Amino acid sequence: MSSVFHFKQFSVDQADCAMKVNTDAVLLGALVSAQDPQTILDVGTGTGVIALMLAQRYPQACIDAVEIDGKAASTACRNFANSSFANRLKAYSCSFEAHFERHPDKKYDLIISNPPFFIDSLRPDDPGKELARHTDSLFFERLISGSAVHLNENGLLCLILPVMTAKFIKSIGSVNRLKVRTEILIHSCLSSEPHRSLLMLGFDPVKTEIHKFVIYEQPKVYSDEYNNLLKDFLTIF
Repeated sequence: MSSVFHFKQFSVDQADCAMKVNTDAVLLGALVSAQDPQTILDVGTGTGVIALMLAQRYPQACIDAVEIDGKAASTACRNFANSSFANRLKAYSCSFEAHFERHPDKKYDLIISNPPFFIDSLRPDDPGKELARHTDSLFFERLISGSAVHLNENGLLCLILPVMTAKFIKSIGSVNRLKVRTEILIHSCLSSEPHRSLLMLGFDPVKTEIHKFVIYEQPKVYSDEYNNLLKDFLTIF
């Protein structure tokens, strides 16, 4: 079976990545709403799929992507080079902390991440998946505080997380002047409880807008909103 996932305007080779292209990633890449960002940072880029989606959506944006797993970073670099957006994408094989230290004055209009989200939980046997999916609370404290320093005043920090983890993030954000502007609660189907929360945080103290997004109209049938959201990306639509 091929390891390449084909989108309409680019392809993603995911052979050396523990975390493959998944629903969380494509939803984040398509749902995030930023005002014409010129500079974007993708934290934990993995295959590079979110960075590639944002390059397609925002044709003026230059995108940095950091990935602590060396094999995944190399894969993202190849995926970027093989895309039509190659001149606007750059992959760094390092942690976001190291990236911030090396570029202390760099500011971004958008910082985005589909981060590890199993906090202090049972670790998997696969070390690659451990890096990609598991973390501790200090990771998020460093991510939020570092992002607050490296965001432009009108910039956004956007994350997709389990609902319980999102509650923790909101409290850390407020300590760093980052308030939730928009929260999108993601449901598998209309009758189910939300299983993910997509947060968009910024410095302006505005009232939080809360929206609902449903993936399936019925089992194995995507909702119209999922279809409309991803029709410019996924070849199944």
